[in-house]
Amino acid sequence: MAELGAHLTAASAGDDRPSIFEAVAQDSLMAAVKPALQHLVKVLAESNPGRYGFLWHWFDEIYALLDLLLQQHYLARCSASFSENFYSLKRIPIGDCRQQPLATAGLPKRQHWKSLLLLVLVPYLKGKLEKLVSSLKEEDEYSIHPPSSSWKRFYRAFLAAYPFVNMTWEGWFLIQQLCYILGKAQHHSPMLRLAGVRLVRLSAEDIQALEKKLAGATSSQTQSIKTQVQSAVRKALGGIAFSLSTGLSVSVFFLQFLEWWYSSENQETIKSLTALPTPPPPVHLDHGASSALLPKLKTVCPLCRKIRVNATALSTSGFVFCYRCVYSYVKTHQRCPITGYATELQHLVKLYSPES
Repeated sequence: MAELGAHLTAASAGDDRPSIFEAVAQDSLMAAVKPALQHLVKVLAESNPGRYGFLWHWFDEIYALLDLLLQQHYLARCSASFSENFYSLKRIPIGDCRQQPLATAGLPKRQHWKSLLLLVLVPYLKGKLEKLVSSLKEEDEYSIHPPSSSWKRFYRAFLAAYPFVNMTWEGWFLIQQLCYILGKAQHHSPMLRLAGVRLVRLSAEDIQALEKKLAGATSSQTQSIKTQVQSAVRKALGGIAFSLSTGLSVSVFFLQFLEWWYSSENQETIKSLTALPTPPPPVHLDHGASSALLPKLKTVCPLCRKIRVNATALSTSGFVFCYRCVYSYVKTHQRCPITGYATELQHLVKLYSPES
């Protein structure tokens, strides 16, 4: 522990090398922004599906496009991503050059495009993969493919291998962070190593150059029509990215508050404040024997006592369960687990959420 503390102190006391706390904090910034924006789009889509439903359906693609504009703007102007610039950091190419380039000079083209690709494309593909795995897990047992089909064998093998692949991915990041803490690596993230850059703090010269670049007005020069069009397009894209970045800079703490507000711990409180009055339970409910089956949390299945998966209601009683739980129970007992009403498999009703 003493050696680890000494390394932490040395890292934080370095001239340009950011501490592990700064590095991890800038990583978590964008990770907090996306869920908050996702909740805002979800509220809009639920309030007016006809007008805003496409935003929810194509949220990942729209967010990736906006993220691309934002990161391109900051990489070109500040040699850093949005979150890195927010914490006064910049990227420099890996090398032994003692004379660091100014933040306004930008990255070399190779490092610039590799950084942009890893900042935008990798999180997009990872999010898509997680959604695919989630949907495959939900449909695994009830897919229409025969048990011996090659497709079902393939995606069952994929589902079995995914946790180990994900553990390896996360372990790679953890090992890299430990090496960074102990001073054995220049990068806290493998993505920086793949991009061929490392993070350093902004110097006084960097801050002065950035302020001059922001305040300086470019003099109007006689240009050809093609050059003027290209300049106008660049200014328009830069304006969009600048507006987006300014809005994010101002509202980043508000977005983090939204992420907390819409977290799973607060969902039950929010629903209790905003939901309509619940209809009464069935008239013939046997309170003495069956009420003990009802969990206190309404999102919990009365049979398995876990958060409901693939929610399914019984049309004979109106109670909601996990599909697997209620399917097995009704098939065996031909009655509702709560009320005892006679029930067949045809009385199972799938409930669709806005996410579906």
